[in-house]
Amino acid sequence: MLTIGQLAARAGVTVRAVRHYHQRGLLAEPERDASGYRRYTAQAVVDLIRIKTLADAGVPLARIDKLLGAGPEEFAQAIADIDKALAKKARELSRHRRRIAELAAGDRLFVSEEVAQILDRQRALGFSEQMMRIERDVWIIVTTLSPESIREFVATKNAALDDPEFVRIYRALDEAMDWDPRDPRLPALAADVTAWDAGRHQGEVIAPDTMSLMFSRSMEFSPAWRRLLRLSASSGGRTPPPSSFRDHESQQRPAP
Repeated sequence: MLTIGQLAARAGVTVRAVRHYHQRGLLAEPERDASGYRRYTAQAVVDLIRIKTLADAGVPLARIDKLLGAGPEEFAQAIADIDKALAKKARELSRHRRRIAELAAGDRLFVSEEVAQILDRQRALGFSEQMMRIERDVWIIVTTLSPESIREFVATKNAALDDPEFVRIYRALDEAMDWDPRDPRLPALAADVTAWDAGRHQGEVIAPDTMSLMFSRSMEFSPAWRRLLRLSASSGGRTPPPSSFRDHESQQRPAP
């Protein structure tokens, strides 16, 4: 006769596991002896080993009770069904692992390699992660809605990043994201944006409806940017596409 500790040790499980099997109705609880201790027989050892073997094989505890009393054919069929379920789960886990590995690639999970390289280039230039999240989201919109424009837009963006003046202004826009819309520096920044934008046609690369969503996504992050956009437009800036900005601005409360 064995105590619960002795039974657990011989079966290679914990006492807690034995008690859990009792609670699940998988292992019968023996009567207590005169000293108040449970004493386990050889049958308990056999039953516990069978339970542990099935559990270690991945059989759900909810199915073990039925298997313990099954005949040979029923047992074989049940094991075959469980094996199929485990194989399916293994495939799902493998797919999840591949997705996790892709997540480690950062932006490359959501955008093409050439776009990811642009984002890497911008990070190397010191733009904030908040700005980079906006940039990534804009690229996702372009890739989804205007895939035919990607090649030209990539070229346009790389050319802009080659321009030190553009980089300077873009850094200023990054910094201005958290400014108060009343900040006195905004008119000067709007003038810089307008001056750089004059004679360029970056906005014409992408379809107007896609551009509208792009700028809507960008503007929602910053009241200061929304005022900057109004200032640029009022000073004659060619902020593409004007119709999109008017639509977006009509949904925003004007800054004082």
